[in-house]
Amino acid sequence: MARRKLVVGNWKMHGVAANLGQVTHISIAAEVTDIDMALCLPATLIERGVRAAPGFAIGGQDVHAFPEGPHTGAISAAMLLDAGARLTIVGHSERREGQGETDADVKAKAEAALSAGLDVILCIGESDAVREAGKAVATVSAQLDASLPDKVADPARFSIAYEPIWAIGTGKIPSVHDIEEMHSALRGRLVAAYGDAGNQIRILYGGSVKAANAANIFAVDNVDGALVGGASLLAADFLPIVEAAAQAG
Repeated sequence: MARRKLVVGNWKMHGVAANLGQVTHISIAAEVTDIDMALCLPATLIERGVRAAPGFAIGGQDVHAFPEGPHTGAISAAMLLDAGARLTIVGHSERREGQGETDADVKAKAEAALSAGLDVILCIGESDAVREAGKAVATVSAQLDASLPDKVADPARFSIAYEPIWAIGTGKIPSVHDIEEMHSALRGRLVAAYGDAGNQIRILYGGSVKAANAANIFAVDNVDGALVGGASLLAADFLPIVEAAAQAG
């Protein structure tokens, strides 16, 4: 089935007020592009990003599972919404690996965000060692199963981002065959979990997505968009990826 493409930039720990012009530039392009777009900014820029790009979807990069409490440095779904965010990323490998987040943590965060009214992009992916051992599909499928919210009331508000850890920021990406194999397996897991609604959930690819490879990636079955890291920091790098998604339909 046809799913509207979604391209999301993840700025990670980049960006200060001087970079807000890039947000504005990207948002202007979104007004004439027939796909869905968003930028997930550092928490310090969310409110200013919303002001710099009225009507454009700005998101957070993480959210706490609890609505409030003694969690120094954390940010709740209500706080993100109060700042103007519409969505959040959960389960990025840089948090799973660097912050020790488990599948159960990611599931709780996704459920909290969805319940509060945020859209969610749930990240999954395998290490180079797992890929080399031939266990990528089985490992990532199990990770997805354990991270999925119990219920997704509106499939349009929930997306999966497959990001092989070894491809993030390295310039390396899986082959087209490998991406198709993984996304097909993930589609099957989503249908198993949610029935027909699983066919409506978008599966994004992430990991060294650039203008030069975007068209080939978007042509793969069950690739419904991209989660873009470094190439989303500058409009000149990000917008050609957006255009490739628009042309792929």
